[in-house]
Amino acid sequence: MHSHGNPKQRNRRHETWRLALAWGNVARSGLAASVGWVAGTAIQLQQSELWQGWVYACIVVLALAICAQAAINLVANGRRFAVLLVAFAVLAFAITGLRSVVFKAQALDPALEGRDVWVTGVVTDLPQRNDAGLRFRLGVESALLDGQSIGLPPRIDVGWYAGVYPTGGELVGLQRQPVAVRAGERWAMTLRVKAPHGSINPHGFDYELFLWEQGVQATGYVRAGTKDPVPQRLAQTWQHPVALARQTLRERIFTQVEQRQFAGLIAALVVGDQNAIDRVDWDVFRATGIAHLVSISGLHITMFAWGAALLVRRLWRCSRRLCNLLPAPTAALWGGVVLASAYALFSGWGVPSQRTCLMLATVAALRLSGVRWPWPCVWALACAVVVAASPWALLQAGFWLSFVAVGVLFATDLGARYSISTGAEDQKYDINRQKTLGVRAWASVSALLREQWVVTVALAPLTLLLFGQVSLVGLVANALAIPWVTLVITPLAMLGVLVPALWDVAAQAVAWMLLVLQWLAAWPGATWAMARPPLWAAAAGLLGGVLLVAPLPRSLRALGVPLLLTVLLWRLPAPAPGEFSLLAADVGQGNAVLVRTAHHALLYDAGPRYSLESDAGHRVLVPLLQALDIHLDRLVLSHRDTDHVGGAVAVLTMQKKADVLSSISFDHPLQAVRPTQRCEAGQQWDWDGVRFTVLHPRAQDYESTTMPNALSCVLRIDNGHEVALLVGDIERAQEARLVSDPASVQLLRAQLLLVPHHGSKTSSSAEFLDAVRPEVALVQSGYRNRFGHPAPPVMQRYADRSILVRDSPHCGAFLWGSGSDNGFECARTKQMRYWHHLVP
Repeated sequence: MHSHGNPKQRNRRHETWRLALAWGNVARSGLAASVGWVAGTAIQLQQSELWQGWVYACIVVLALAICAQAAINLVANGRRFAVLLVAFAVLAFAITGLRSVVFKAQALDPALEGRDVWVTGVVTDLPQRNDAGLRFRLGVESALLDGQSIGLPPRIDVGWYAGVYPTGGELVGLQRQPVAVRAGERWAMTLRVKAPHGSINPHGFDYELFLWEQGVQATGYVRAGTKDPVPQRLAQTWQHPVALARQTLRERIFTQVEQRQFAGLIAALVVGDQNAIDRVDWDVFRATGIAHLVSISGLHITMFAWGAALLVRRLWRCSRRLCNLLPAPTAALWGGVVLASAYALFSGWGVPSQRTCLMLATVAALRLSGVRWPWPCVWALACAVVVAASPWALLQAGFWLSFVAVGVLFATDLGARYSISTGAEDQKYDINRQKTLGVRAWASVSALLREQWVVTVALAPLTLLLFGQVSLVGLVANALAIPWVTLVITPLAMLGVLVPALWDVAAQAVAWMLLVLQWLAAWPGATWAMARPPLWAAAAGLLGGVLLVAPLPRSLRALGVPLLLTVLLWRLPAPAPGEFSLLAADVGQGNAVLVRTAHHALLYDAGPRYSLESDAGHRVLVPLLQALDIHLDRLVLSHRDTDHVGGAVAVLTMQKKADVLSSISFDHPLQAVRPTQRCEAGQQWDWDGVRFTVLHPRAQDYESTTMPNALSCVLRIDNGHEVALLVGDIERAQEARLVSDPASVQLLRAQLLLVPHHGSKTSSSAEFLDAVRPEVALVQSGYRNRFGHPAPPVMQRYADRSILVRDSPHCGAFLWGSGSDNGFECARTKQMRYWHHLVP
């Protein structure tokens, strides 16, 4: 007879097997709960309107009961993981909705919009100064309206503008220019407040979501005219010492380093002030794929945590008493997390930093608890913890890039390099110490290149989905910049806090890096742009990228090629021959209309300039054209006003082959960017069966007037059965001339009209509207703009003629296509979410 071991051994094996099964069930349960939580949160974020708070509360109670029952069943028989997943999805949906209801209850009362309110509050963060003035965040302590106490949202983004502002038809000088404002100061000032309102464009930046996630539900500007009370600095408090220290350190950096360009990048690395980086440098960083290196990102926090853990472990081992109290690996693990969190706090505690700290803390807690879950369970749990803390992070590009990158590294057996060092690394160190320096150096370089290659290939489809472009020089740029920024610039910038002279050395290192990056960015084809693919195509492409770099048999890896082709071959549908489409971008107070035919594209006006550092071209139009992968054939600039040509330089810089048709003078600065051709009545051209005709101005008008509005280029677009009329800022005199001229009056009839001069009282005469008789009229204007556009009397004239009017504040980007049975489409309606502002 064969012995099967004594009973004790059999019991021990049975107990080991039972514990392994139990821990396996726990890991699978954690995976199911984590996936369910993320999925439920993602579903809730798609809601256009919130339900009543009591509805979410009831769902929370029900979901908790289901979770409890599912947990009991799992302990009993280890099944029903699907039930646990669904229960946690419902729970996450309800809790996120309930949080949103509570937060939205603090929103600004619509009756207070446009009112002057006396507000007392404390500056909570780094003030930002630019050419337009000063911006800072104010923590509200009290507010008075007409001497009566009122409630305001707890945080307000405040602008204190320089220059002049219009009131009552006159330009009034400010009582005083913006003064130095410091974090922690208590101020009392008159603010004109309004609800957060941003532009809504296809694939555009969601400003309202950004403020929602930051906890801001109102914006305002300081009233500093001659009749307004003088803003009062009341005291310097110590309520925000970290922000004050960051501001002081930023000032020291700019004092020490003469070149503002280099000082801004150093300030971004030391105190997390990304606004200090020049816009031109950001363009270079994006083109070379290293933007993640010059901001306080997850990589910086993780590297800091790794270095801090090594330092704590070495110092801890110097004391026998400390080692007896707490093992050195444990101290190193928590020391890395704590010090990294302190660094993230000092650098501004941005959302990427918060995500990274939560992820590190989650992984550290799992390790110290003795849990050894498979990597998908650890990765999913860290993701769920971050989403639970900030649900709206799911809609941020940085969230997906960071977590997908970590997941790819885990899946390709490279993720262990990104964990915080523990005692397990001691054996690796002892083994590596026996290797030659050359072998270790080559191994490190090879590992770095492989990791960068894996992440670059796997994330390319996701990058295309999120940004519409991929840097083809990114692999080379990152291979050079990662060690240079991590091992040279960042340490010098940090040590400069103790020895300010080192900031000059860091500035020189930055200068050398910029030279190389600018050279790489100037390469032909440095970036590859294409239309942003739909979600299904990007998901298939991402799976294909992972398959290509995964440690799998070659036959399985080859399946990644057709999956990647779904992204590479996808193209944005164009209008059919003989048809055309119009996309009026939401640019605020200004005009910008994209016209497409089957094989051509034209942009009518380029939006406003917001400041010397910001314009609609850079912020809206360039990203929009890149996302749609549109190459302009022609840019029509109706006239020289900055709300029509403000973004032209940025557009022309990207669109190398576009010619320019305009009424701007021959000595206008834009002529140096690209020479223009005058628009004159009678000019015509045909694109794909669509005729474009210029109706105004006449050649003699350039001699008889210099008023820019009077010279606005009027463009008629006609495909034989539908007409669109784009008229710029023409006024009554020009409208009367068009109506009275037999050659032009017959061409005025149109289905779509771009309302003249944004709805100003000086335009949209009754005779002109009777001649055009549009079905739909579009007003491109800014929300609560200072000019009062569109004027109520003008809107009444449209209403009297049953003309349907849509304006940018209510509609966002406006899409209209000839031959379309669906009429027009408003981006604000189509993309509406509960955090978006509902304009009265």
